[in-house]
Amino acid sequence: MLPRAAALAPGPSPGPGPGRSSPLPAGLEEEEEAPRGRAMASGGAESVPRRAEAAGPQAEAAEEPEGGSRRWGAQHAGARELAELYSPGKRLQEWISVILCFSLICFNFYNLLFYLRLEHTPSVIVGIFAGVITADFLSGLFHWGADTWGSVELPIVGKAFIRPFREHHIDPTAITRHDFIETNGDNCFMTLVPLANMAYKFVSFSPEALYETCPWECYVFALIIFITMTNQIHKWSHTYFGLPRWVIFLQDWHVILPRKHHRIHHVSPHETYFCITTGWLNYPLEKIRFWRCLENIIQGVTGEKPRADDMKWAQKIK
Repeated sequence: MLPRAAALAPGPSPGPGPGRSSPLPAGLEEEEEAPRGRAMASGGAESVPRRAEAAGPQAEAAEEPEGGSRRWGAQHAGARELAELYSPGKRLQEWISVILCFSLICFNFYNLLFYLRLEHTPSVIVGIFAGVITADFLSGLFHWGADTWGSVELPIVGKAFIRPFREHHIDPTAITRHDFIETNGDNCFMTLVPLANMAYKFVSFSPEALYETCPWECYVFALIIFITMTNQIHKWSHTYFGLPRWVIFLQDWHVILPRKHHRIHHVSPHETYFCITTGWLNYPLEKIRFWRCLENIIQGVTGEKPRADDMKWAQKIK
């Protein structure tokens, strides 16, 4: 089981380590059902049954939504329909985003190294740490927004950006079958404007101005890198076989999102632990009921029910 302290502090995660698999005994998903909702997070992961924790990806596919109808992963009617909405136009957008993003990352990284000086070291270290924390919070904010509000039927953003979130809750391991482009295309798209702005500064600002702003640019660059890699880290948190040893090491020491930690989010109705870059902020945000307060405010103002569209797709049977 995951102690509360492990949700925040770096240290060895008790999840599956290198060379160890987590097979699910036949019929386990019929024997045990994970507890639901915010009670799980507010009580810590202590409430997760031991065997459900050890179940691995099969446990994700076997979770039950409210109403009792079982989710069947890739065989679920809603999952099939959502997967079919992935279009050639979306694929082209992802390819262009990935190419531009990594080209700008290389250009900006080269220029950052050129203007870095030894005296920048303390502020750069602080900036990188702050960039990681900011990326984790923004990953949670965007994840919470797309999980909780909106609809696949919304023009433009519905099929392009909300659809993957709806598919992911019905078929959590679908992300492990996505290639690098599909996994990271949207995150690359979101970082294009700040990357282009940084590149513009490097070609237009004076060397003196760039020297002065170098620590700030290091913060922005670290933030961009971790936002870019967030969905890849998220994919690794759903991958139980064939991960590189260095990825497992980073997960076990909670440098990036651990597998067992993220499993808390995938208990229906998916209302907690939204931060998916490192997951460091999940426990404190849950402790102050940050997401619940935002939901209450928005529901009070708009009358919209949180996660209504998510549950609609989960309950599709044909």
